[in-house]
This record gives sequence, C-alpha cells and structure tokens, in this order.
Amino acid sequence: MDNMGIKVLLFESDQMMQTLADYLVSASEVRLDETVEIDMQIARMLSEDVAKRFCLVAIGEVEGRIVIAMANPLDVVARDTVRLKLNREIKVAMSSKQEILAAIQLIYHGADFEEELLSDIAGIGIGTDEKDSIISFSEMDVSSEEVARKAPVVRFVDLLLSQAVKRRASDLHIEPQESSMIIRMRIDGVLQKTVPPARKMQKAVIGRIKLLSQMDLAEHRLPQDGRFQTKTSGREIDVRTSVIPTKYGEKVVMRILDPSAVTHDINQLGFEPDMLEEFKAVLSQPHGITIVTGPTGSGKSTTLYAVLNYLRDPAKNITTVEDPIEYNLEEINQIQINPKISLDFASCLRAILRQDPNIIFIGEIRDKETVEVAIKASLTGHLVLSTFHTNDAPGAISRLIYMGIEPYLLASTLNLVVAQRLIRKICEECKEPVTPSEKVLNCLNIEPGQADNLVFYHGKGCKACGGTGYLGRLPIFEFLVVDNDIRKMLLDCASESEIREMARKKGYGGLLESGVSKILQGLTTPEEVLSATFRENIKVQKQRKVFLSATTLNN
Repeated sequence: MDNMGIKVLLFESDQMMQTLADYLVSASEVRLDETVEIDMQIARMLSEDVAKRFCLVAIGEVEGRIVIAMANPLDVVARDTVRLKLNREIKVAMSSKQEILAAIQLIYHGADFEEELLSDIAGIGIGTDEKDSIISFSEMDVSSEEVARKAPVVRFVDLLLSQAVKRRASDLHIEPQESSMIIRMRIDGVLQKTVPPARKMQKAVIGRIKLLSQMDLAEHRLPQDGRFQTKTSGREIDVRTSVIPTKYGEKVVMRILDPSAVTHDINQLGFEPDMLEEFKAVLSQPHGITIVTGPTGSGKSTTLYAVLNYLRDPAKNITTVEDPIEYNLEEINQIQINPKISLDFASCLRAILRQDPNIIFIGEIRDKETVEVAIKASLTGHLVLSTFHTNDAPGAISRLIYMGIEPYLLASTLNLVVAQRLIRKICEECKEPVTPSEKVLNCLNIEPGQADNLVFYHGKGCKACGGTGYLGRLPIFEFLVVDNDIRKMLLDCASESEIREMARKKGYGGLLESGVSKILQGLTTPEEVLSATFRENIKVQKQRKVFLSATTLNN
C-alpha cells in the first residue's frame, strides 16, 4: 500500500478499524466509549482546533509517550503537528470518527471541564503581591470600576459567557443566596446548574456584568437593564442584561442572542407545508393585523423576524418598534423605544403613520392604546405584525376584547393569529423506539388501537446531549385564520370556546395536534409535548386525519 497516495481515511465501521489495526503494527484499536478512561489533563494539552482539524484526541500517557486516538492514523501531517504542539513523542491508536467527535465534545465542553476551569479561575488571587492576594472581593467597594476590571473577575465572566454560547444556552441566570450564589444556564428551554464563582468573587462578578452593560455600579436598590456585545468562538454575540434587587443581593439574567444560531428563513421555521402556504397567502394581503402569541421564550420574535425577512422588498417601507431590538435587519427601519423620554409604542406608532409605511412591526402589544393605533394603521391600508401573550390563538381574541377593543374592529382588521411553543427535539445520537403508556396516549387523544400502527421514540441519553435525551428545539403552531365565518362570529359576540370549535371544524388543529404530528414524525416525545401544551376539551375532527397521514408517513 502506497501511504503517500492516501490523503484521508475515516473509519466508520469496526471491521475497517480492525483491518487497518492488523496491518499497522504501531497502531492499536481503542473504543473511547467503552474501555478507555481519558486523562483530561493530558487531553487538554492539545487545543480544540487541532483536535477538530485532524479528528484526533490525546487520551493518556504510556511509557513516556502521549497516546493519540486518530480516525486516520496514516495522516503524517497530523502526527507531525501533534508532536510539534506537545513537544513529546506520541503513540498512535485508532478509533472511529463518531467516538472521537463525542470525545472532543466531552473533553472541551463537558461538565467536568467547565467545573475544573471555573473552580481554578475562582480560586485565583486578585493581585500579584501578598497584600493583594489576601484581600477578599467582598471586603472591597464593588461599586468601583477597579474591582470589576480585576483579571480573575474578567476571566471568569468571559469564560462563563463562552461556555454559555458553546452549550447553546439562551439565558444565563446569576442568583444570590444567603451564603452562596447559584448560576444556571437555560439550555433547550430547561435551566441547568453550573459551578458558581468563589464566594469572595460573587459581588465583583455582578459588578463586572453591570460594567459591561453600562449600568450604574453604585445603584443596588432599583432594577436596571442594559446590553453589550462580545466575541466568543469567533462569533459576535449580543447580550441583553436585566438586574433586579432581591433579598440577598442583585439577581442578573443575561439573554444571549447569537445571530448565527437563529434562522430568519420562513421556510425553515418548522411549519407544515400546507400551513406554510396558508401563512404566506395571509402575509400577501396588503393590510390587516397578524399576531403571533405565546409565553416569553416561545420563539415569537424569531418567527416575526423571519416574516420581515420574507416581506423585505426595496419597493416597501418597513418600520419596526421594538423593546429591545433583538436582531439587526438590513433595509428595515428599526426603532428602540425609550419610556424614560416618553418614547413608547403608541407614540412611535403615531409618528410612523406619518412616515408613509407599508408594513409595521410592533414588538409587543402591551396596552389598549397600542392596539388602537395598530387597528387605525390597519384600517388605513397598512400591514401590521405584532406579538402577544396568551395561551392559545382564540385566547388572543378574548384578551383583546377584555382590553376594551370592540369586536367589530377586530372583525374588520384581524387576519391571522398564530400561537406557538418551543419543544425539545430528540437527540439523534441516542434515539430509540419506546412504547408510551395508555395514560399518555389518552392525553394525546390517541386511541390504543390506533397506537398499534404508530412508532414512538425517545432519547436514552448520551454524551452528545449531556444525558438528557434531547438536543435542540423545534416549534409547534396553532393557526386561527380570521375568515368570513370567524368574522361573523366576532360580530355576533361569540365566545372563545365557540370560535375554537369553529376553527377545529375548519381543520385548524391546536398546539396539541401540532405536537402529536411532531411525535409521529419521530422528532420529539409525548412527554415533551404534554409538558408544553394543555389538553383541549373539544374533540378535534381533523385529529383522525392527522393520525392517519402520519401512519402512512411512518409506513
């Protein structure tokens, strides 16, 4: 075999690995997920960039040589690079590409690595001389910039943000307790604890975050909001910060906005094909109001940013009013409200109407005055997009009426209400079939006889997903298209339940039905859908069609 003629060999099967191991006396096969315990201290002697570039990891030391597990042990460039980086002799072992990638995730992003680094940084003294090293941060004036700029504090906050981005966290919570501090990251919608700083650094860490966010360091009694930008893992990250006073100190929540991790393509949001076509048809109307509703963190803004991106056109004047502006969109006029100078949603909207707009995006409907200006804009020929906070789509209509909006105005202006939630996706690395209980099937409105022809999945937990069985999230939707029938019901002052029943008769399923569709596609679990939705009392006529089509899909 001519080794020089082989540029890349990636071994995907045990048979291929064993065949080459038999051929190369110097290389032995290792199973990183079963028999080998990785020495983390040695493994981290190599940078993550080198490990990913050559698909290899350092796993230990034998007879004075560093053992390197490689997917391609014939890669001479990789061997020489590792020798140069480590300045040590190496011994090559073979492993599969999948096992090496999983090991890289564990070594450089695993919980033990995070704990070790955070603990090390938290234990560093604040100064270089003996006097400085014994001074506790808690004994210093943490309202001064000097403390917030100390090297250990800066390094700790930088590392915390870096780990949050690498672990795909959407929010970072820093919560003071009586004698400690809790730090939690919201990953795929679930808060997970991480290692807090040393007690002496706690106030200084909060001071550092307030300094970055351009807040008043001396103010500890009132809530404050701010934001800043940072660069980590080669990406520009926007961080929104909120600080509130609590019994034991100031609690900080940082919303992490990573533009590279968010899709603004309406075709990739997760709509079913027929639902997507109907959505685009509604958006093609020249005027009217479209509302996306759901709780905080359900992806409403992401959906409407994708809509704005879809509607963006040099021939249209698009203006947004937001609090805060989450992502910057080209060719769109974005306005940040500022209540301190009376620049609120309503006053902005009134000014925008004098700016010859085609499309107006309102970050959130919060009061009657904002709704009234939005209705006025719609009645005068503008397309209005906004978000709202209700449990489901019909509930949005009820709440608008409760706020004092006349039903005939809603009938004249409302085009569409979309309710949505985000649910966790099953990890593809550890996905396996599972049989749900009869109680779970009952909650999903699936008859036991029907379930015999369906396949359900869950994740058993692995290194890739941190043992949770989930990796990433996907949306589920409920549509309420306000057509002539719904308009007539609004004019007749129909109840919320009557409007919901009419929507079901027209084939628009609720959030639960959308979730069941995702379950039958093998994307999520029954438990995840049930935790994010509520069980409706009205029997959905479209339900059986959804189950039958999903059965056909699975077969």
